[in-house]
Amino acid sequence: MSEQEIFTERTPRIVAAAKLHRAAARRKAGRFLAEGENAVTSALQHGSVIEVFVTESAAQRFSSLLDATSSAPINLISPRAADQLAETVTTTGLFALCNSQLADLDAVLASAKNSLPLISVPVETAEPGNAGTIIRVSDALGAAGVIFAGQSVDPQGGKAVRASAGSLFHLPVAREAGVAEVIDRLHEDGFTVMATAMDGDVSLDEAVGADPGEQPILAQPTAWLFGNEAHGLGHWQDLADLRVSIPMRGRAESMNLATAASICLYESATALARFSGESRAHGS
Repeated sequence: MSEQEIFTERTPRIVAAAKLHRAAARRKAGRFLAEGENAVTSALQHGSVIEVFVTESAAQRFSSLLDATSSAPINLISPRAADQLAETVTTTGLFALCNSQLADLDAVLASAKNSLPLISVPVETAEPGNAGTIIRVSDALGAAGVIFAGQSVDPQGGKAVRASAGSLFHLPVAREAGVAEVIDRLHEDGFTVMATAMDGDVSLDEAVGADPGEQPILAQPTAWLFGNEAHGLGHWQDLADLRVSIPMRGRAESMNLATAASICLYESATALARFSGESRAHGS
């Protein structure tokens, strides 16, 4: 990079970007901050970056990434400016100002017609780390998208973006206030809606199916409802087609949200991949 001004914590663009730590500011601006190599790399590859902020030391560390960047301006910032932008104790000094990535419900459903017919529906998720991890796992397992339903945490907050490890930019992620409306649309589009529950109608083992030649319950277009970390799904599970419990063979009484979601999504993705005829029929 050529000689240029170094932005400080008082530079108006840094002040404006730092305000995006607040959800209300992100909604109003239609922008958010991505921090760290994984998130910034994915944002640049997706073409979502408005501008990059980077300290001089980080510019040297990530020189290959920045040298290959032609789609967004790169601004040098002071260490104190980096502290203003950071939401981590020890920052990498690399940030990207990004356009909002939130899709709508229609976009997620459309994606399911051209990919694995599997959708994650976290309901009233409160913990941003769990939100980001569910996005990451959904991406890794080939799900069509993620729909955060109800009063859920903003998946474009700093901790959620970092936990997604770049996956926020790889698949459609929606945020919809009406849980019942989301479930109705999923049913209209032919999805079987599964709900995780401690006292499920069937166990996940049964949903997977014991006979290798038998088509399991999970080998059909599926949307998984995952409940709030503290209160579960509550009455929303009554709107599901089937409540599924994860067998607990050890002494732990429960699993955290992201772990339970990972197990359910893995089993669904495996069943759908094995019985790919159903997946093709859904996308035709």
